[in-house]
Amino acid sequence: MRLTTEEIRFFKSQGYLVKRGILDPELTARARDRLWDDSPPSLRRDNPDTWIGPIKEEEASEESENYKKGFRWQYRAPGREQWMVQLLPKNADVWEMAEQLLGRGLLKEPSGIRGIYCTLPYGDEPARPNGCHVDGHPFHLGLVGYIDDVPEGGGSFSVWPGSHLGFYPTFITRYKREATAQYEPLRERFNTQAPVDCWGSAGDILFWHHRIGHMAGHNRSRQIRQAVLYDFVKKEIEETQDEPPLEDMWLDWSEEVQSC
Repeated sequence: MRLTTEEIRFFKSQGYLVKRGILDPELTARARDRLWDDSPPSLRRDNPDTWIGPIKEEEASEESENYKKGFRWQYRAPGREQWMVQLLPKNADVWEMAEQLLGRGLLKEPSGIRGIYCTLPYGDEPARPNGCHVDGHPFHLGLVGYIDDVPEGGGSFSVWPGSHLGFYPTFITRYKREATAQYEPLRERFNTQAPVDCWGSAGDILFWHHRIGHMAGHNRSRQIRQAVLYDFVKKEIEETQDEPPLEDMWLDWSEEVQSC
């Protein structure tokens, strides 16, 4: 599978791109099963009424490998298992499209993924303000994959279209976290605007530019938002991560992207 010229142009202008039905159904089912190997005790897989957050204080944990607190459950431990790598970045179609965006033969081989990131249903929790932010660790292209259906309003990965164009020059370097004084006012302005709710079905994926404003959406559904995440990194990252932003932000990308 390859991206069309129109899809690449959309990615460049909007900062994200959704592709439907990409992931292997057997591996997404395996990931759904794996999630419950170390779940909070009061959450029962066969009883959705128990899924409503927040996680009980006595069951909360800030342990990195299985973070459980509030409405967030980030099960990172399975991310190093090889089948999870095959599920997401090394899916043949995913890898082909990522190389199309960043350049063939230029990507670092993945040793793992971030893990399974969940948002519990909010239930009667009062509405919260939006929390637009930009990731600051060095990477080029973000990837989100849904391992279960995410209905509209179900806590999807949500983005502010086109915000990557504004945020890119508000950082001192191309890929690291240090921001200029212009970052926070811009972030606050985007927070007054509604993001795009990128809901979808099990097997759908979403590519996103490393400087796009995004958030985990508010989960007003009755099910747990379940996603797997990965960050594509080019082999040259150590050489370019400390350099200032480019006048043409796409010079680090493939010739195909630059020409669109």
